[in-house]
Amino acid sequence: MTRARALKHAIRSRAAKTGERYTTARRHVLNNLKLVSPTAAARAPEPKAAPARNTSKRDSPISEAKFVERTGHGFDHWFAVLDKFDGVKKGHTAAARHLHDVHGVDGWYAQGITVAYERARGVRVANQRCDGAFEVSVSKTIPGDANTIIRALTDPHQRARLTAADKTLLPALATALEAPKSKGFVVRPDGLGRYRYNWGDTTVQFYMVPKPGNKMSVVVTNMKLTNSAAVEERRILWRELLNSLASAVSRQ
Repeated sequence: MTRARALKHAIRSRAAKTGERYTTARRHVLNNLKLVSPTAAARAPEPKAAPARNTSKRDSPISEAKFVERTGHGFDHWFAVLDKFDGVKKGHTAAARHLHDVHGVDGWYAQGITVAYERARGVRVANQRCDGAFEVSVSKTIPGDANTIIRALTDPHQRARLTAADKTLLPALATALEAPKSKGFVVRPDGLGRYRYNWGDTTVQFYMVPKPGNKMSVVVTNMKLTNSAAVEERRILWRELLNSLASAVSRQ
């Protein structure tokens, strides 16, 4: 795989996991490629092992086994590193950068470790961003290509087959799609599709990633939520819609 293809693969993988736009994911991936030299990492002091306080390993979006596989250490080690760095006081960006620049942790895992650390230290709760806002992502693998799934969402007659407990969900999507300046769903030559719009005071992003066997992973991320209760409410709503979407597409 050439370097350019490897870069695109990394960007698409991040976008699929996070629901970010391709350009946003690309910026993060490029930033994370600025790795520290081995000599600098070797000079970094190794902190003494210390028990992590209030550690809740279940709060991490990534398993501890995966962290150990990719970084060589588990939560207790990295939480001790961030405690020594005073990660709570210095904030999310500085803490993640410290793991990346000083300890050579890949950018994706530096972010994951920092999120788990902040949750364990009570700085943030699950589904809360570092800016204080909440978001939730729901995904489902659906048979069919991007255009088939998009038609089920954009064609008024097909959209009428979908169900949502919140009666404003589908009308908000319809209003956004029919707005004069709306470009609708964008599908790239490689089959990736996306659409972003506002639903009330929140932002919704659909992201579609091709899967083997003529299937698509449909990811919906609902951003700018106010609290954990809103996260769980929207999680239920989007799961219902994606299940309805899968049923509608299967009947075509």
